Amino acid sequence: MAGDRPEGGEVPLLYSEGNVAARVALEREVRGWSTTELAERVTRAGVKMNQTAVWRIENATPRRRINLDEALAFSRVFELPLEELMSPPLEGLDIASRRLVQEAVEAFYETRDARDRLHHAVVAIADHIKAHPDSSRAIHEQCLRLMGDERDARTLSGDIEEGGHY
Repeated sequence: MAGDRPEGGEVPLLYSEGNVAARVALEREVRGWSTTELAERVTRAGVKMNQTAVWRIENATPRRRINLDEALAFSRVFELPLEELMSPPLEGLDIASRRLVQEAVEAFYETRDARDRLHHAVVAIADHIKAHPDSSRAIHEQCLRLMGDERDARTLSGDIEEGGHY
């Protein structure tokens, strides 16, 4: 209906290829990737792309169109939900700030994954000790040998005795 349109007659777009193009450029710059490196990553994610296509998406007038497979590949490569990739970049953050946030987010997920791995390993050792009680002392000694730091080895041994890291 004509009454539903803002002045000027255009329907505002919440998401658009322009947003995706701007986010592609921003996310690539935040990660310090060249257009060639991004194209290679997209290709490895399953959608053949070359450096020229990335440049045309980011800079050409008119911009190169982005198909759904490409949008999904960009989403996968940048590890962003598709909806986030389609959203306009947030205002007020410069590239340096975005890089710091990106580094913190990556470190957060790496730490979470490492904690999960540690928990599963500790549970497996605790289960092993329950099944083989004679191995308890040797396992604790091996922790000390491998870790070299008595306080850390005691912490790990305590987690094992409690049956988990969490």
